[in-house]
Amino acid sequence: MYPEADLLPLSALQHLLYCERQCALIHIEQIWTENRFTAEGRLAHEKVHSAGQEVRDGVRTVRDLTLRSLRLGLVGKTDVVEFRDGVPYPVEHKRGRDKANDCDRVQLCAQALCLEEMLGITVPEGAIFYGQPRRRTVVPLDATLRQKTEEAAARLHALFDARVTPPAVYDKHKCEPCSLLNECQPRAGGNVTRYLQEALQ
Repeated sequence: MYPEADLLPLSALQHLLYCERQCALIHIEQIWTENRFTAEGRLAHEKVHSAGQEVRDGVRTVRDLTLRSLRLGLVGKTDVVEFRDGVPYPVEHKRGRDKANDCDRVQLCAQALCLEEMLGITVPEGAIFYGQPRRRTVVPLDATLRQKTEEAAARLHALFDARVTPPAVYDKHKCEPCSLLNECQPRAGGNVTRYLQEALQ
């Protein structure tokens, strides 16, 4: 069990699984730059979070719910939790498309694990609403995803404890849309001096 003072942002799990260097730059070095993709995502989340609560067809929808897990050492907020017959159903909103890796699903699963710990109830599934193509992807919260989520939470704590930003590794599909491309300098392996020398040559 982690003490309150050691709880880490639940949202950092998504960054960690997308790119450990990005995670460290944002959450350890406190570097943030916005681009079109992050701005669109921020505006979409603000719209979701400002919508308030509602009850429709017997489903109570709660937005911006604070979560925590002392077991995993995580704290954060949900986009949406729908309560169906008392069972929470987390729904995470993302601006783009479904990703090849599990970074979005792990973030959703972490929310479910927090809800389970807080409410003492099993959360069997949730969903991710992707802005493209504007529909939900149902995510079964099975044993494999739960294990991956717990392992990611442990890795996140190890990264924070080490306080060392991993070296840059260039991956066109991840790096080019990243808002921290210029700060990270992945083509130079994170070495700004070498990058500038190569650029001048």
